[in-house]
Formats: sequence, structure tokens, C-alpha cells
Amino acid sequence: MAGVTRKDPLPVFCFKVEIDSIDTAFFRKVSGLKTETEIFEYQEGGDNETTLKLIGPTKASNLVLTQGFVNDPALYKWREEIASSGTNPIKRRNGSIVQLDTALQEVTRWNFTKAWPVRWEMGEFDSSTGQAQVEVLELAVEKISKG
Repeated sequence: MAGVTRKDPLPVFCFKVEIDSIDTAFFRKVSGLKTETEIFEYQEGGDNETTLKLIGPTKASNLVLTQGFVNDPALYKWREEIASSGTNPIKRRNGSIVQLDTALQEVTRWNFTKAWPVRWEMGEFDSSTGQAQVEVLELAVEKISKG
């Protein structure tokens, strides 16, 4: 067909993560990029055949960022600030998951706001596997938007 342009799906390995004031983190995997709106069911009096489904609150899932071990402690320090904050306000950061094409040009981005690390995890040490060490950082986010 003349004039038809083929659009192949983008490869999932081409992405980057941007977090305010942290420029040294390179992630191998990002999961949890989703939002969900709860359903509030309501049975109206006198109508026994129908249950109304009303819109409830919308929430964003936690983002789970997995990276190869990096010697720069910026992400771990951020987690430590949260863990030791006590009654002090916690430092939240904004960021983006950026989808890239094979030429590493930005295609689209998903922005997250008011994130803070709820979990940091170091992968297990196992000398028999020969695999690279992995760190996991889980971020609680208040909102995810495509932009």
C-alpha cells in the first residue's frame, strides 16, 4: 500500500529515569507504572435490579526501580533521610520515566510527583552465580501522569 507508514512497537530496553537532583542512577528495570480508580458501588433504594458504580479515589502504584549496583550513595542517602526523619517533614522528589526510541530520542514520558523511598533492598550475595549485584528502590508516589 502506498503512503502507509509501518509503526513497530518500541523496545522496552530503551528508557531512562529522571529524579530531581539525582543524576547518577541508571536503572535496568522499572515496574509499577500504573494508576487505578476505585469503584464505589451504590444500591439505590427501590431499584433492586441495578447497582450504580460511582467513581472513587484514584491512586498511583508504587514504582519499583531496579538497578545494577552503583557506588554513588545518593539514592541510599535519600532513603536514610526518610528512615531517620522522625517528625521532620520528608523530602519528596518529582521525576519521570522516559521512553526512548532506538536512536535514544525521547518518545514519551510518564511524570511522577511527590515521591519518597519506602524500601531499599540490596540483592543477595551469591558467589556461585556470577551475576551483577542489584539494588532495588521502591518509591511511593502521589500521582502519575503521561506528558
